[in-house]
Amino acid sequence: MAPTPSSLMPGKPWPLGSAYDGYGVNFAVFSANATRIDLCLFDEAGRKEIARIALPEYTDEVWHGYLPDAEPGLYYGFRAFGPYDPVKGHRFNPHKLLIDPYARELSNDLHWTDALFGYRVNSARADLSFDRRDSASAMPKCRVVDTQKSWANDKRPNISSDDMIIMEAHVRGLSMKREGIPKHQKGTFRALSDPHFIDYLTNIGITTLELLPVQSFVTDRFLIERGVTNYWGYNTLSFFAPQLSYVGRGKAADFCTAVRKLHQAGIEVIMDVVYNHTCEGNEFGPTLCYRGLDNASYYRLVPGSERHYINDTGCGNTLNLAHPRVMQMTLDSLRYWATEFNIDGFRFDLAVILAREDYGYNQRSGFLDAILQDPVLSTRKLIAEPWDPGPGGYQVGNFPPGFMEWNDKFRDTTRRFWRGDAKIQGDMAARLAGSGDLFDKRGRRPCTSVNFVTAHDGFTLMDLVSYERRHNEANGEDSRDGAEENYSSDWGVEGPTDDAGVITTRDRIRRSMMATLLLAHGTPMILVGDEFGQTQNGNNNVYCQDNDISWIDWSLVETPRGGEMHEFTKRLIDLRKTHPSLRAARYMHGRHKPRPDLPDIAWFNSAGASMSVDDWNSDERRVVGLRRVAGAGDVLDVTCLIMNPGTQDIQCVLPGPDGDWSLLVSSVEKEAGAMEVTKESEGNSSVMVAAHSLVLLKLNLAKVSPDA
Repeated sequence: MAPTPSSLMPGKPWPLGSAYDGYGVNFAVFSANATRIDLCLFDEAGRKEIARIALPEYTDEVWHGYLPDAEPGLYYGFRAFGPYDPVKGHRFNPHKLLIDPYARELSNDLHWTDALFGYRVNSARADLSFDRRDSASAMPKCRVVDTQKSWANDKRPNISSDDMIIMEAHVRGLSMKREGIPKHQKGTFRALSDPHFIDYLTNIGITTLELLPVQSFVTDRFLIERGVTNYWGYNTLSFFAPQLSYVGRGKAADFCTAVRKLHQAGIEVIMDVVYNHTCEGNEFGPTLCYRGLDNASYYRLVPGSERHYINDTGCGNTLNLAHPRVMQMTLDSLRYWATEFNIDGFRFDLAVILAREDYGYNQRSGFLDAILQDPVLSTRKLIAEPWDPGPGGYQVGNFPPGFMEWNDKFRDTTRRFWRGDAKIQGDMAARLAGSGDLFDKRGRRPCTSVNFVTAHDGFTLMDLVSYERRHNEANGEDSRDGAEENYSSDWGVEGPTDDAGVITTRDRIRRSMMATLLLAHGTPMILVGDEFGQTQNGNNNVYCQDNDISWIDWSLVETPRGGEMHEFTKRLIDLRKTHPSLRAARYMHGRHKPRPDLPDIAWFNSAGASMSVDDWNSDERRVVGLRRVAGAGDVLDVTCLIMNPGTQDIQCVLPGPDGDWSLLVSSVEKEAGAMEVTKESEGNSSVMVAAHSLVLLKLNLAKVSPDA
C-alpha cells in the first residue's frame, strides 16, 4: 500500500485513470472546468480516508500526479472543486467523493443516502441548493489494478458473420437455478466457465454468447424503495469496471477465464454496452462521477437552459459524445474490453444516440467513424440497436457498413404472420430473404440483419403464445410498464392451461416461430430459454426482477415439452449449418440462376405456381412457399420452405423442377420422416402442411434433368 504523503510528483497527463508502472501509480483525470481536483486515498479496507492531496499539474485539461511506491490494491477517489452554478451547467461539489471514470475495479456497491446528492434533497430550491454532507462513506472506492494482459494462449474464434447463431443471456439469470454449480459461484462470471454450460451451448450449436450489461451499474433508489432491483444492468456507473456482483469472491480475472474457456470451445462473447447515458440521471440525480467532475463536458445540456439535460435516452441524461474527451473515454473503454478481456464484439444499446449530432442522426458521425477506422474495434463484431426515444430515433437499416443491426421488423412480422394477421405475406417474404429492403445497399450482406422473435425486453417465446396482454404486476407499476402491443395470442386461454388442444396449438406455433427464425436469411438471435419453454408468467418487462420470474429454469429441459422443443431447436440449427441455401452469404434476387431452370430464390403459392399479386395480397391464400438454391455446378443445395399460418390444413404442391423431394423438418411432427411427400399423377409432388405450421424440404438433384 502507499504511504500518506503531503504532496504528489507531477506525473503525466496520460494514460487517463490510474496506471501502475512497477514503481508507483500515475493518476490522470479530465476536467475542463474544475479549478482543483484532490486525490483521496483510503485504508486497506477501502473505508477510512487516510490522505487527501491536490493533483499538482494541469495539462491540456487533464489533472495529474504521480504517487511513488504506491501499488495495485490501493483504494482511491477524487474530489473536484469549481463553480456550483447549475443554471450554467456547473455542479462541482468537493463534499462528494467521485469515482474515477477510468476505474478498473470498484470496492463495493453504492449505498443510497441523501449525502450522495450535490443539492439538499428536501430544499425548496431543489437542485439549485448546495449540500455540504460528505458522501465518501456511501460511495464505492476505486481500486488500482495492474492491467497486464494474459492472453498468450487465447485465440478468438472469429466466427464468420454469415455463420453466427447468437444466444442472448444474462450472467446472473443463467446460473441461479442451474444444478451442479457451487452456491458462491451462482450468478457470477465463474458460472460462465462451468463445463456443463459450455457443453450445452456447443451441443445445441450456439456460436456466439451475447451478454446483457456486465459493466458496473447501479440500482436506482426508487427501485430499492419499491423492493426490486436493477436486474438488466442498463444504468452504468463505470464503463471500465466489471459489475461487482458478477465477480463474486473472485476478481475481474474471472471474466477473463470465462471468455478464455468459451473461446476454447469455439464460442464468441459479445457484450451489451450502454454508452448513451449514465446512472446519474437528470438534474435531480446523485453526484457520483461525471456530473461532479465536469457536468458541462460529459453531458448534453439544453442550450440556453443548461440546468436541464437533453433526455434522448428516456433515462434522464445523455452522454455528450461530441466532446473529444467523452468520445475518447468511450473508445478507450471499448478497446479495454476488447484487449484486456479479448471480447469478440459489442451490442450498442440505443445506438442512434451515439451517432446523433447537432442536426440529427448522422451515418458518418464522429463516433461511428472513429470505431470503424479503429485498428482494434473495427475487427470486432459491431451490433447496433438502431432506435432510441429521441427525435428521428428509428434508424433500422441506416447504420453504415461494418455494423450489424437488430431488426425489430423481423420480430414484429414473424409474430403477426403466425398470429394469422391479414396481408402480411409480402413483409414475411422480405424478412425471410434477409430484409434486403432495409439492408441490401453499400455491399451489406444478409448477416447485417440480426433477426429475433424475442429478446430480454418483452415476452419469452412461451409467453408469446400464452398471453394476449402483459402481466407486470410484480414490477409495482400497475402493469403500465413494458410494451402494450406484443402481437401475441393466448390461443383461447390466458396463461397456463391443461387444455390439450390449446397446448398443441401453442407448441406448434412456438416451433413455427423458432423455425422461421433459424431458417431465414440473416443472423439469428435466440433468447436463452426459448429453446425449452422458459416463461416469465406474462411479465414482458423483467428489468427489475432478480428472482424466479427472470432466472432460467433449466429443469424444463428435462420435461417432455421442454425436451422436445430443445431437440427441435437443435435440429433446426443443424439444418442451418448443413444447408448453404439457409444461410446465404449474399442477397438472393432471383436474377442469378445456378442452373437454367433454378433461380437462386423463388416464391410459390399452395398450387406450386409462382406467387401473383393477388396471392401476395389475398386474405384467403396465405400460404407462402420459398425455394432457395445455393452452390454452383453439380453441387447445389435446393430447399423449399412452406409456411401455413392459417387455421386449416392445406395440401401444397411442390414447385418444379420435378424431382425427388424429401422432408427435412416439420413444426408439427416430432420426427422429420413422420410426414410423407406424395407423388401426384401429373408428376408433381405435394405435401400436407398443417394449420399453424411449416415444413422444410430438400430436392435431390441427382434425379432431376437440367432440361426439365
